Amino acid sequence: MRKKIPTITRPDPAYAASLRPEGEKDPGREETVLMPMSMTADVADEDQAPVPSRPSVPSPQPSPETTTEIITAPTASQPRVRRIPATRKIDIRVNALERQEEALIDCGVDPAHVIRAALRRAVKTWQLGPEFVPPSEEQRTRITEWRARTSLAVDANALTSILHAHDPLDVLSKWALIRGQIEPRVWAEIDILLDEIAVRAAAQNTENDTSTT
Repeated sequence: MRKKIPTITRPDPAYAASLRPEGEKDPGREETVLMPMSMTADVADEDQAPVPSRPSVPSPQPSPETTTEIITAPTASQPRVRRIPATRKIDIRVNALERQEEALIDCGVDPAHVIRAALRRAVKTWQLGPEFVPPSEEQRTRITEWRARTSLAVDANALTSILHAHDPLDVLSKWALIRGQIEPRVWAEIDILLDEIAVRAAAQNTENDTSTT
């Protein structure tokens, strides 16, 4: 008579475990999963209270005085621009006086050269004044070959003042308006040059006499 095999009516964990292959995992068994250190650190930080961040310290701002100095420093270092006064060119014609003719002829230098040199000296430091000066009545030489001609830049504002006072209709030549200020200076320089030429000639004659003796 055969032995009756008992019927298993409920699962037996111990028995089922003995029948499971080694490679198959137990669904009821918890597994330990190893996490990288970085992930573990992140999870640990989530459980901790957040650390309050340090307030950022604002960078110091320059004071208004410092800002003004920075802005104005380049401007202060720039050189000042000198304004040149407006000028107007006038053609002038100057000659020597009649009383200077003999000395100019006897000086040993071309009279035209002496008159031109006197004109250069006369206008070197001269500035036109705003007051009108009438031309001199002294007699001028009639030797036209000695006359010095040139153009002269004069202060435009001073010339305008003279025009308004003595030639409001602008009918006179500009040379007629300013010659009263220039001609006496030229004649004075001619006298000075004639004296200098005479002194130099006398000194040279004395030196020649001394060398011959």
